[in-house]
Amino acid sequence: MSTTPAVFTFGVPFEPAAVQQVDALCRLPFVNHVAVMPDVHAGKGSTVGTVFASSGAVIPAAVGVDIGCGISTFRTDLHRDEIAGRLPEIRAAIEVAVPHGRTDNGGPNDKGRWNGPPQSASELWLPLVPQYEWLIQGHPELNRNAYPLEHLGTLGTGNHFIEISVDEEERVWVVLHSGSRGIGARIGALFMEMAKQFMKTWFIDLPDPDLAYLPEGTEAFNEYIEAVQWAQRFAKANREHMMRSVLRVLYFDNMTELSSCFADTLPERMIDCHHNFVAHENHFGKNFWVTRKGAVRAWITDTAIIPGSMGAKSFIVQGKGDPSSLMSCSHGAGRAMSRTQAKMKFSLEDHAAATAGVECRKDAEVLDETPGAYKDIDAVMNAQRDLVEIKHTLKQLVCVKG
Repeated sequence: MSTTPAVFTFGVPFEPAAVQQVDALCRLPFVNHVAVMPDVHAGKGSTVGTVFASSGAVIPAAVGVDIGCGISTFRTDLHRDEIAGRLPEIRAAIEVAVPHGRTDNGGPNDKGRWNGPPQSASELWLPLVPQYEWLIQGHPELNRNAYPLEHLGTLGTGNHFIEISVDEEERVWVVLHSGSRGIGARIGALFMEMAKQFMKTWFIDLPDPDLAYLPEGTEAFNEYIEAVQWAQRFAKANREHMMRSVLRVLYFDNMTELSSCFADTLPERMIDCHHNFVAHENHFGKNFWVTRKGAVRAWITDTAIIPGSMGAKSFIVQGKGDPSSLMSCSHGAGRAMSRTQAKMKFSLEDHAAATAGVECRKDAEVLDETPGAYKDIDAVMNAQRDLVEIKHTLKQLVCVKG
C-alpha cells in the first residue's frame, strides 16, 4: 500500500488547521489519492471539502455524522412574476409545512420533528423499514431518542435550508439542503466509536484519533457500508418529502396544477446529489473506496447543485469527469470562519445588507449563517472550472434556515 498518495488541490491556499488535517490523512498507509476542493475547511477528523481514495479501509469520521447529506432541486413551470407578490407568505407557509430548527416553530412539529408523521411520510418510510430493522437488530442503540419516521420530511438545523430561486430566464426553482437527520448522526457516532475501539485493541497510533478506521473484511466494515447506503436512501427520501411539501405551498396545494407539474415523476425529475458518503468506484483502472466529505460526485454523466450562502448565487452544473479530482466538485461555498467568529464579526445591519432582496430571517440567531461567514462562491466556482460546467445560475428569492 502506498504511503505517498497523490494530492491535488483546487483553489487558493487554505487555513493551517485544514492543511494539518490533509497532511494527517495523507500519512495513512491505505490512502491512495487525495483531492482537496476549493471550499475546503477544517472539520472533525478530516477536512470538509475533501475526496480521497482508499484501499482496504474506510474512516467513519471522514464521512461524518450527517451521512447522505445533500442537495435536491426542482425546476417548476412557474415564472418569477407568479410568486413575486407573495414571498413573505411563501416563506411563512414553508416554515409551517416543513418541521425545522431546534424549537417548536408553530407547525405540526416539536423541536424540528413531526408530532404524528403524515401519511405521505409513512409511504416513503415503508420501503426503508426492512433494512432499518436489520440495522437495529444488531445495534439496538440506533433506535433510541426519536424513531426515524418522526424526522422524515424535516429540515434540521445549522446550514440546512430551503430556497426558492430563479434562473436566467426567471423560471422558479426549489433548492433544499438536508440529510439523514438524527438517525444518520447516530449511525455515524456508533461506527466512529467502534473504529476508535479497534485502534485501541490493535495498539494503532494515529496522527488524529478521529482518523480511526474500519478494515475491509471485518464485520464492522460490512455493517458500516450497509448503514451508510441505507442512510443515503433515507436522506434522499427526506428531501423528496420536503420537496413535495414546498411545491404544495407554491401551487396553493392545488393538486391539478401539482399533477401537471410533476405527477408521479418527482424522484426522476429532481436533481439530487449527496455530499457526505463513501462508495466503491473505479479510478485509474483500479477499484477504491472513495470518501466524499463535503464534496459531490461530478462524473461526465452527473448533474449537480453547488449552492452559495444565504444572499449569494447557486449553480446547476454538469460534471466534467476530471480524474485528478476523483471526478468530484465542491458541495458549496465552504465556511470562511467558525460560527462563533461569525457572530462576533458581523452585526445585524451587516446581515441585513448582505441578504437584501432575499426574504429570509434577519435576526441574531442566523448571524453564523450570514453570507460573509462563507467563501466567495464566484471564486470557488472559478477554481473548479476544470471540474464542472455551469448550466444554470440561480438567485434566491426566499431562504428558510434550519
